[in-house]
Amino acid sequence: MKSSPKADLVIDALLMAVWRRRPKKKVLVHSDQGIQYTSSDWRSFLNEHNLEASMSRKDNCHDNAVAESFFSLLKKDRVKRKIYSTRAEARAEIFDYIEGFYNPRRNHGTNGGLSPVRYEKQYYQQLEDV
Repeated sequence: MKSSPKADLVIDALLMAVWRRRPKKKVLVHSDQGIQYTSSDWRSFLNEHNLEASMSRKDNCHDNAVAESFFSLLKKDRVKRKIYSTRAEARAEIFDYIEGFYNPRRNHGTNGGLSPVRYEKQYYQQLEDV
């Protein structure tokens, strides 16, 4: 979380994902057409880390429905009607929501009723069983 949506914000976030996941094959990274995703720094970062850009069509929120759904839930479940004293407090609470609730415990209809963490574990287990 930063005060302005510049390229370094999204690069830092994606770098954390790359460090955590250590992808071995090319990964598709989907975004909207925000200025941070069209910058030369963003494109360079993607190339350096074997990532491929995918962008939503202009003015079409349906292309990015998963992200739109997530942010809607974040606002409804945690942020709406809440005033944070500091950016650090907001960052900690949102981190807790994502890592402590949304990913490990929140069930999703599109994941067969499983949380994202359980769905991913099931997916990789099925690959090993083949």
